[in-house]
This record gives sequence, structure tokens and C-alpha cells, in this order.
Amino acid sequence: MFNLILFGPPGSGKGTQSENLIARYGFRHLSTGDLLRAEIANKTPLGLEAKSLMDQGQLVPDAVVIGMIDAAMKANPDVPGFLFDGFPRTVAQAEALDALLEQKGSSIGVVLALQVPENELISRMVNRAKTSGRSDDADEQVQRKRLDVYLRDTLPVAGYYSQFGKVVEIEGVGSIDEIFARLTAEIDRRK
Repeated sequence: MFNLILFGPPGSGKGTQSENLIARYGFRHLSTGDLLRAEIANKTPLGLEAKSLMDQGQLVPDAVVIGMIDAAMKANPDVPGFLFDGFPRTVAQAEALDALLEQKGSSIGVVLALQVPENELISRMVNRAKTSGRSDDADEQVQRKRLDVYLRDTLPVAGYYSQFGKVVEIEGVGSIDEIFARLTAEIDRRK
């Protein structure tokens, strides 16, 4: 089983590239954002709480996210690997994910870190709001807060995985196909 983390700030293109990588490699996509949005769409208590936090640019508690990931992995025992998108967001989540994978006899093969300038990120997210229906994308101030949270809480995840030699920085500016080619070149080297 080959597991990878597609890493980068909000608006870096993780969702778009995840779809392409899944189509090529058959990975099971584990996007905590998608899992949470499904809860929101179903108006579950978790979904309502998550929506309130997401609308304020806050993160959902680790225990909830880890539980969702574990359940999703148990539900998909025969996939060739998992592509983690938007997770882990903190070093504590990375450590919990590594522990969970170790229990399953697996590990993270590579962390592909998309690099995109801040102004480009803000522009992408605000434009995404026009077509995505994601209320958390429309407000530039919420986006800036999300980027601040990313820099403070999530960027250290790259440092955590760097100590194991698993992080590869990928230029996240260019056409979708150009970025995809950069990603697949790194995956193919490791698979």
C-alpha cells in the first residue's frame, strides 16, 4: 500500500490535483474537508458544529478528524493506497496518523507540498466561492485567517515529515497539467 499526503495551504490546488491522482493511480481519496462537508450537507450535529467553526476559519477538533479517517480507512481495506488531502493539519494529527498507519502495517510514502504565493492563494479561494457553494471561501478576511492558521498550525507538519525525508516541494503555479506532471514524477520515483 502506498500512502501519500498532498500538502499545501488552502487554495493551493490540492482538491483539483487529488482528483487527477486518484484517476491515475486508483488511490482512495481521504479529504477531511469532503468528509466534513458531507456531514454539513446532512445537517448532522457534527456537521452543524463543523460549519460554524469552518465559517470562522477555525479547525475541527483532532479527535473528530482522526475518528473519521480511521473509519474511512476501515471501510476501504483493499485500495492500493490512500491520498490524504487537507490532513494532517497539525503535528499532533501527523503523529496520530503515523500511529494509525503503523497499526495497519503501513506508512506515509511521500508528502508532496504544493508551493503557491499568498496573493495567488487568496485570489483562487475567492474565485472558487463563485462556483463551489462553499460559504467559507467568499470572505477574503476569512481566507487570510485560514492562511494564518495554516502557517501557525499546519506548516509545521512539513517540518515533522521532513525529519523522515518524506517532503518534496512542488511548484503549484502553472497549468493543471504542468502541476500534475510534477506530482506524478515524484510519485513514480517512489512507487
